[in-house]
Amino acid sequence: MKAVVYEKPYSVAVRDVDDPRIEHPNDVVVRVTSSAICGSDLHMYEGRTAAEPGIVFGHENLGVVEETGSGVVSLTKGDRVVMPFNVACGFCKNCLAGDTGFCLTVNPGFAGGAYGYVAMGPYMGGQADRLRVPFADFNCLKLPQGEERETDFILLADIFPTGYHGCELAEVSPGESVAVYGAGPVGLMAAYSALLRGAATVFVVDRVPERLEKAREIGAVPIDFSKGDPVPQILDRTGGEGTDKGIDAVGYQAQAHDASHEEPASVLNSLVDTVRPTGRLGVPGLYVPSDPGGPDEHAKRGQLLVSIGRMFEKGQRMGTGQCNVKRYNRQLRDLIIAGRARPSFVVSHELPLDQAPQAYEKFDKRVEGYTKVVLHPALAA
Repeated sequence: MKAVVYEKPYSVAVRDVDDPRIEHPNDVVVRVTSSAICGSDLHMYEGRTAAEPGIVFGHENLGVVEETGSGVVSLTKGDRVVMPFNVACGFCKNCLAGDTGFCLTVNPGFAGGAYGYVAMGPYMGGQADRLRVPFADFNCLKLPQGEERETDFILLADIFPTGYHGCELAEVSPGESVAVYGAGPVGLMAAYSALLRGAATVFVVDRVPERLEKAREIGAVPIDFSKGDPVPQILDRTGGEGTDKGIDAVGYQAQAHDASHEEPASVLNSLVDTVRPTGRLGVPGLYVPSDPGGPDEHAKRGQLLVSIGRMFEKGQRMGTGQCNVKRYNRQLRDLIIAGRARPSFVVSHELPLDQAPQAYEKFDKRVEGYTKVVLHPALAA
């Protein structure tokens, strides 16, 4: 089958790889109809992880069940399904607690597994014609038959639940003010989720005009950090008090305010200054224990200079960690079905699998309006 394969930093290619097969009675094989490129994929694409050449990318996957193992009981051939990016067993201590992003079974020696991602287990990614799904009864979420709302439903694999997770970590409640740093796909989903949860005012910080315009279109207040430090911009709009809640949707590749270089802790420190005393911080943005491309020796070891004293002084609380997609995806699916949510507003391009190399390059450079790319293996080039 065809698949998107990592070759070296800044280079992926569409290659022939072995077809997936049933390896365990609880497996299914899914014919992929949509697989999205994630900002997290760019970390590997840029060589900012320990990813080795040959890994098949793709942890945001949707498709149709093509083959089922003998132990699968809730799925049949032809079912349309979307898979959380988390591969989870459903029965370990963490899965039973709802913490499926930290499964203790699927990736021995590490809490958590994922498709097509470095250090997250032996699971091939879904930017390909087909995908093997382990523990399929648990990991597959059924969708309405057909092709409707495809670009809404594909976002249930990761970014819609992850944006919502940021709001959960920050405990966003109706009537509150929220600052979201980063207007990439996850940041826009966090802002959208905050509005769905009833936030009164949502500020979204970025410097890319297309992203800021998307934030404006959903009813958020765009803050352009290329025009000055975002903290005083937000403080001025909140009477000097700051926001009730804050969300970091950027992670460890955060930029200095003039965008001249990376400052990995800049968003975390800006959030501490932006959010009022006793406010809550949610951090779904990715941070890693090692970063070969870090700007200094501490950053390369995942050690950042965060203003913990200021945070302590303000009595703030912080929630971190990757999203437990299963905790949210069923409810978010039903919001889409009911017409209450349309997260596909972030999707800028739908392309055939063969155009993945160009899509990665343009998405990485934030050019030509590339904000979120969905690949369709069956789409003709």
